[in-house]
Amino acid sequence: MDLSLAAFCLGLGMLFALATGIWVAVALFSVALAAMMLLVSAPAGPVLATTVWGSANSWDLTALPMFIWMGEILFRSRLSEDMFAGLSPWMRNLPGRLLHVNILGCGIFAAVSGSSAATTATVGRMSLPELRERGYDERMAIGTLAGSGTLGLLIPPSIILIVYGAATEQSIARLFMAGVLPGAMLCALFMSYVAIWALLNRSKMPPNEEVVPFFQRVKATRRLFPVIALIAGVIGSIYAGLASPTEAAAIGVVLSLTLSWVSGTLSKSSFVDALMGATRTSCMIAFILAGAAFLTVAMGYTGIPRELASWITAMGLSPLELLVALTLFFVVLGCFLDGISVVVLTTSVILPMVEQAGLDLIWFGIYLVLVVEMSQITPPVGFNLFVLQGMTGRNIFSVARMALPFFLLMILAVVLIVAFPDIALWLPNNMM
Repeated sequence: MDLSLAAFCLGLGMLFALATGIWVAVALFSVALAAMMLLVSAPAGPVLATTVWGSANSWDLTALPMFIWMGEILFRSRLSEDMFAGLSPWMRNLPGRLLHVNILGCGIFAAVSGSSAATTATVGRMSLPELRERGYDERMAIGTLAGSGTLGLLIPPSIILIVYGAATEQSIARLFMAGVLPGAMLCALFMSYVAIWALLNRSKMPPNEEVVPFFQRVKATRRLFPVIALIAGVIGSIYAGLASPTEAAAIGVVLSLTLSWVSGTLSKSSFVDALMGATRTSCMIAFILAGAAFLTVAMGYTGIPRELASWITAMGLSPLELLVALTLFFVVLGCFLDGISVVVLTTSVILPMVEQAGLDLIWFGIYLVLVVEMSQITPPVGFNLFVLQGMTGRNIFSVARMALPFFLLMILAVVLIVAFPDIALWLPNNMM
């Protein structure tokens, strides 16, 4: 069979499988098995067995369930209350005032969670009722939370960066370091937009609150010390070279359990719930990764990725044109799949093109996560939209409209890291 026709048929089969609503991992396994049985002579059974074992037998992936468990523990703690109390006194003099707490709170929680949905739910559970009670514009309150919640995918320890690193055999520590400056840049873009919006829409802002004295603000900041210690223990140990990502994840679990115990939120029920939540999420991701690994090997046997890379090369696309095409492709794909599925589903096909174009794979990982972040706030399958729909009772498309300015700011962030690659590469190139 002609390879272009085979690729079309397999792509059609994948779309059909996903449209039926079956698990993404099952769809991956099904299409890979069909490719092995119909297009190549290699025995499908032994290839399946060795590939699944190889995908699971990865030291880098051991960090994944630990970071997920850490996030689950903190989700059930008083962390969001402490962050709001510690940040809000300092935000009251800025244009936009407490709306900035959503952005900074999400940025801080992202640094100890690694999950976009957990970041949105944890910060929103505390901030939305407070902002509503104080008279802040609900559209902007929900929009800032939807956009800032996506920082959980980019700011380390990012679960999706671990998945990308395992799939592409890149250093997870370097990927974590590469995500710091783009994450800070995205926070700055969001806060700048909120400040400008507040200055232009003074009528939609609540009356000024009483200014908190400086020493009272310093006193409130003490409630941020536990989470700062947690970030320093986890991320600092990686950057200082004292621990690998896996060892840092174990440190994070111990510190988060300690923090939960000290705050009085650790109980047998919360411990079991966190453990089971982390187990379910980890198993789902491992199943998807196994399916993606089998699809990658199957595609390698068929020669389709090489053929596709040659076809792209023959088109004479510049690296910039390729990135524009990939951005459109990922945004459309993200409308129907979650971020992890997008990464594992496409890596085997696009990596030959990316390498052919001479793009740095560490930089490309950050670019990919930024684009995938957009899918968290695009209907009909935007995880942050689902979380906020459940919290606010608003229609998912209404929430998406509120998040639109932040979607556009993410596009600006992608443009900036394409124009200035050192935003992502300076830290890993100079600190490791």
